[in-house]
Amino acid sequence: MNKIGKQTIKLDMAPSILETASIVGPKEAQGPLAKYFDKCLDDEFWGESTWEKAESKIIKETVNTVINKSGIPSNKIDYCFAGDLLNQCISSSFGLRELGVPFFGIFGACSTYVEGMALASILLSSGAGEYALYAASSHFCSAEKQFRFPLELGNQRPPTSQWTVTGSGAGILAKNGSGPYVTYITPGKVVDMGIKDANNMGAAMAPAALDTLITHFTDTGRNPSYYDAIFTGDLGYVGKEILIELAQTKGYNIKSNYNDCGVLIFDKENQDTHSGGSGCACCGSVFSGYIFNQMKTKKYKKVLLIATGALTNSTTVQQGESIPGIAHAVSIEI
Repeated sequence: MNKIGKQTIKLDMAPSILETASIVGPKEAQGPLAKYFDKCLDDEFWGESTWEKAESKIIKETVNTVINKSGIPSNKIDYCFAGDLLNQCISSSFGLRELGVPFFGIFGACSTYVEGMALASILLSSGAGEYALYAASSHFCSAEKQFRFPLELGNQRPPTSQWTVTGSGAGILAKNGSGPYVTYITPGKVVDMGIKDANNMGAAMAPAALDTLITHFTDTGRNPSYYDAIFTGDLGYVGKEILIELAQTKGYNIKSNYNDCGVLIFDKENQDTHSGGSGCACCGSVFSGYIFNQMKTKKYKKVLLIATGALTNSTTVQQGESIPGIAHAVSIEI
C-alpha cells in the first residue's frame, strides 16, 4: 500500500468486494433499477412508528442481507464502517447496535458509502483483518424533517432540488477474493465555491467531484477512457451537466462513459423527482444493486466511483453559510 501522486493510495494487496446488498423505498421501487435491489418496500414506515426507526431497520436488514448472501458469519467480520445523514448517525448506530462487530461511525454526507468502502479497504490492505463491512443509509422523510421543512407543509420544490433516496446499501470486503477489487483510493478535499442554495446541491458538489476526478487521473496517470464507466454519487441532472462542462474545460472528456447514480435511480419523465436522487443511499443502493451486478456479469471491468457529499446542516443554512462539498473516489477493477 503506497501513496502515489498528490493524494491517491494504491492498494497492492487489493481487497475484493465479496458481496453487496441493497434495500430501497417505494418510490425507488417504481424506478428503472428496481429489479437490481434485494428488497423494495411498500411504504416509508416499514411497520415502524417513526421514519427514523424505519431507517434504522432498513440499514439493519440490509447488513443482515449482505452477511447472509456472503456466507461469512458476523463473528468473522473484523470491522464495520457505517453512516447516514441524521444527527450523530443514529440510523447506523441504532440499527447496528446488535451486530456485535467493531464499529466505526462515519460521516461524509452523501459520500459516506464510498468513504466506508475506502477506509475498510485500507484496513484490510494493511493486514489488520480478513473481512470488513461497510454500509450507508438515508430516508426521504427523515432527511426532509431534519434539513428542510415538515412534510405536512407541502412546500414547493424548485427544479434544481433532488429527492433523498430512501434505502441502504452495504458491502463486505475480503482480504483475499476473486474480485472485483478496490485498487486505488483518491480521498477528496473540502471544496467550497460559495454556493448557498440548499435546493441546488448538485451545483455545490460538482466542483469537489471535479477536483477529485482530476487528482485521480493526475496521480494515477490514467485518463477517462481507461474506465468502462465513471459514476458520481448524487450530482443529479444539474450537477452532472456542470461536471461534464467543468471537466471539458480542464481537458477531460467524460461525456461518453460517465453517469450519475442520482440520474439513474429515478425515471425523470414519470417520477416527480426534479433533478434526480441524492442521499447516502443513492450511491449506496445504485452501486450495491445495479453497478455491482454489471461488474459481476463483466459488463463493466473497470469502474471509477466518485461519491459526492454536501457538508452542511440545517444550522449552517439558517446562518447563511455556503455549502462545502466533498468527493471520494475508488477505482474498482476486475
